[in-house]
Amino acid sequence: MTIPPNPVPSAAGPLSAPSAWNVANALTVLRLALVPLFVWLLLRDGGADDGNRLLAAAAFVVAIVTDRFDGDIARRWNMVTNFGKIADPIADKALTGAAFIGLSILGDLPWWVTIVVLVREWGVTALRFWVIRHGVMPASRGGKLKTVLQAIALGLYLLPWHSVAVIHWTAVVFMGAAVIVTLITGLDYVGRALRLRAAAKRPLP
Repeated sequence: MTIPPNPVPSAAGPLSAPSAWNVANALTVLRLALVPLFVWLLLRDGGADDGNRLLAAAAFVVAIVTDRFDGDIARRWNMVTNFGKIADPIADKALTGAAFIGLSILGDLPWWVTIVVLVREWGVTALRFWVIRHGVMPASRGGKLKTVLQAIALGLYLLPWHSVAVIHWTAVVFMGAAVIVTLITGLDYVGRALRLRAAAKRPLP
């Protein structure tokens, strides 16, 4: 979720901070709550039951949809809170991380893919905290594309028919594209973080 600037106080007085008890944060909490249910459905019976795989895929899709709407609601209705700023990225990483790890445990996805993606995801999160004193690194267009590609690829791998040739190779293509964009955007974030710190340390003219 991209965080907008803080509201500017008006002549009538400062705007009151939004309550943490709002719809946007409720959707974020729902996404977090869906993660253990999703993992249980995915790994139940060794991932061999079609019904459980379909339910796991449905839980994943619902969680991804909440990620789309909680950000829009928070920005449009001034519901951005400190809780949301912290919980939203945690929920995102928990959901996709659980999907990658779960699929690798089942042998449906190579472990190297999961390791590369998770190292990048948590590495970028660490970078954001590293430079937070100097400024905020908003999500780039490449980062948003990465999220979409990962969501589509994971959704296809979660389907019980992922071994069917058409679905399998479609999933492989999307996952390959997701890994490439993940790596490229990761390097871009490293460069942005270094430039941000360098600019902050540069003496004023």
